[in-house]
Amino acid sequence: MSTDTATPARTSPPPRETRRPGRLRRSWDKHWYAWVMVTPVVLVLGVLIFYPLGRGILLSFTNLTEANQLAEICSKSITGTEVCKPNPNAWEIVGVDNYVNILTGKVGEFWQQFGVTLIWTVTCVVFHYAIGLGLAVLLNRPMRGRGLYRVLLILPWAVPAFVSAFAWRFMFNENFGLINSVFESVGLDRVAWFADWKTALLTAIVANIWLGVPFMMVTLLGGMQTIPGEQYEAAEIDGATPWQRFVNITLPGLRSVSMTVLLLGTIWTFNMFPIIFLVTGGEPAGQTEILVTGAFRSAFEGIRNYSLSSTYGVLILSILLVFSVFYRRALRKQGEVW
Repeated sequence: MSTDTATPARTSPPPRETRRPGRLRRSWDKHWYAWVMVTPVVLVLGVLIFYPLGRGILLSFTNLTEANQLAEICSKSITGTEVCKPNPNAWEIVGVDNYVNILTGKVGEFWQQFGVTLIWTVTCVVFHYAIGLGLAVLLNRPMRGRGLYRVLLILPWAVPAFVSAFAWRFMFNENFGLINSVFESVGLDRVAWFADWKTALLTAIVANIWLGVPFMMVTLLGGMQTIPGEQYEAAEIDGATPWQRFVNITLPGLRSVSMTVLLLGTIWTFNMFPIIFLVTGGEPAGQTEILVTGAFRSAFEGIRNYSLSSTYGVLILSILLVFSVFYRRALRKQGEVW
């Protein structure tokens, strides 16, 4: 007697859930050509910017100088063989000691240089914007020879900064300078421009204003040309004066451009090394040094203190980052998208 056993029907396994590709994978599949084009730029930025920046931050936590940078001291013996011994004074990690020493005034003149930097930056940016805006308003009007005036006013921007710096230093020379010659011709005494920190800083400010005004003028002039002319025509028909048209149409129309150029001008002027270094040279007695020239002298004059210079660089970067953050918040409060 046989018994038939029923075999259970085979059930197919449940289908495996296919994992959705990640965000980077989807982006690569959709925009692979853009990634290919951007990758060389990222590599170049990494080599030229991010690597030096990271190394500078690391060096700011050490005591690396020109004297202790070698881990071993090598000398030749009588037999002519080279003998190397560990350097007992080799550099080492010191934590935040550099920051404490700089901010407390134990090393360098950070706060004195910071004060000069603020005076230098605020004064230059204010005059850059005011003069540039005035020239842009003039050149935005129809006038004979407007193209020639634009070319002549933009020339200072085309001249290399170090050439302009040498020219202005010569003009402010106490004995042979053009400025003192003009003073003498009208019966005034010669001025020792670089004997006092105020007049020395004034010479650098004048030179930098001459260099920076063309950028502001060109940028603001481009912003003015984007403002519709119908607004001025309607305001003129309503009886608005030129000043009222300037305040109620021109300035609001230039708000986004102005915010951008003021930020860029502040960053550039804060780090404007060649004018201070070549016009005043820090005279008298380092009283016109700004933070960036102080960092340079730490790294390349005397016993080169690379860690101190790196600390200066990190502090300068931190100051500008804090300024940019608060500046961006101020723009958001005013409804500017940036």
